[in-house]
Amino acid sequence: MTQPVQLAHLSWLEVEAYLTENQGILLPAGSTEQHGPMGLAGTDTICSETVAVAAAELCGGLVAPALAYTPAPFNTGFPGTLSLSGPVFEAMAAEIMAGLFNQGFQRIYVVNGHGANIEPLTRVAAELLPEGAFHLRNWWDFEAVQGLRDRLYGAWEGMHATPSEVAITQHTHRILNPGRATTPPGRLSPEYVAAHSGDRHGSPEEHRRDFPDGRVGSHSALARPEHGMQFLSLAARAVADEFQHFAA
Repeated sequence: MTQPVQLAHLSWLEVEAYLTENQGILLPAGSTEQHGPMGLAGTDTICSETVAVAAAELCGGLVAPALAYTPAPFNTGFPGTLSLSGPVFEAMAAEIMAGLFNQGFQRIYVVNGHGANIEPLTRVAAELLPEGAFHLRNWWDFEAVQGLRDRLYGAWEGMHATPSEVAITQHTHRILNPGRATTPPGRLSPEYVAAHSGDRHGSPEEHRRDFPDGRVGSHSALARPEHGMQFLSLAARAVADEFQHFAA
């Protein structure tokens, strides 16, 4: 039986042994929020954690417990969304990253799955950690992953409840009946995408009014579990390669 790659599944003696060889750790960051009619509330966390674990298995890394409660105030008009305020999230993230660093994990690599995490996590790390000790990467940022998204979905990837992330959860967890997601959502203009990147959305009331089924330009029903397997493989390999270089 191979040794687990998740910190929560190891004894302190096993963690101590790991630190004699490797001071890097993968920290998944996601959210708990609605993801449209056929997306799971934990989609962002599932994607980031699954990619991180698969990457760690490829490169001999270690994965910290995921940050699953994060800012998503714009989605609180939908049942199932649990959002932390910015100050609370930053304080929590600061204590977790400081704890990891002080335990001997000198290279903290965040595998991110939620746009609203980028600015606060980057800001906290800049204030807290030495230069070169922190790296954040969205699991979809890699050229191979982006290329597959473009080929499979084009502009229908959209911004939220995307078919690529839904496909990963279909592969790892379950497939929901698309229901109303069978109908394509409204298309987003390039100007809208640029103005709202990083989850810069409006109030919960405005967001539910403008996107009543929770999808933001994303045609979730295009997702297939076999797509998810491909995305997971490509993203895990890319993260593993980058993490090995970063941790070294």
